[in-house]
Amino acid sequence: MREIVLDTETTGFDPTSGDRIVEIGAVELRNLMPTGRTYHQYINPERDMPQEAFAVHGLSTEFLADKPVFAKIAQEFLDFVGDAKLVIHNAAFDMKFLNAELGWVKKPSLPWAQAVDTLDIARRRFPGAQNTLDALCRRFGVDNSGREKHGALLDSELLAEVYLELMGGRQPDFSLSVVHSSAGGGAGGDWRPGPRPRPLPSRLTEAEREAHAAFIAALGAPALWNAE
Repeated sequence: MREIVLDTETTGFDPTSGDRIVEIGAVELRNLMPTGRTYHQYINPERDMPQEAFAVHGLSTEFLADKPVFAKIAQEFLDFVGDAKLVIHNAAFDMKFLNAELGWVKKPSLPWAQAVDTLDIARRRFPGAQNTLDALCRRFGVDNSGREKHGALLDSELLAEVYLELMGGRQPDFSLSVVHSSAGGGAGGDWRPGPRPRPLPSRLTEAEREAHAAFIAALGAPALWNAE
């Protein structure tokens, strides 16, 4: 299964009012594991950069002036994406921009069904909690200390780690649902859940351990816990 974890930076919030994409970053996953392949491109938006947007990502009009326009990179981007699922945090935002840009250069749009929204996944898993990318990094212990400003490639790399955690950590095969073997051998097959890569920390305090030991000792030698 091929997936592309993707992020964009833009000049604002609404392509219908003239806002444009200025950066695309993407990370390739296969079977929920990074392959090392990435896509990264700065884009000349052919307009000035609003101060509010510059404060978010730090991409200035001057920096972007010699970068290619979207029309020049559109096919390369589509070739990289292919028919893979697009894993995006707040997918509606990025998809509307990508499809607006593709439409302006007469390229096929990306089907909405192709997108997987990690914000929606996080909201269902952690209702009522903060589910920004930074908040999810803190929740899962993903190091985002280098994220002083938004950046499409860095954010897609961080989101890839968060997505793997949202999907069950580094054990993508661990599932309580019925699993069919690739050879078509029916439910179960040779599948077995593997050990956790990081053991869960004990929830017992030292005081609780001591109290339990004292309780067992008070029961005397016949106690079940003392049986060999």
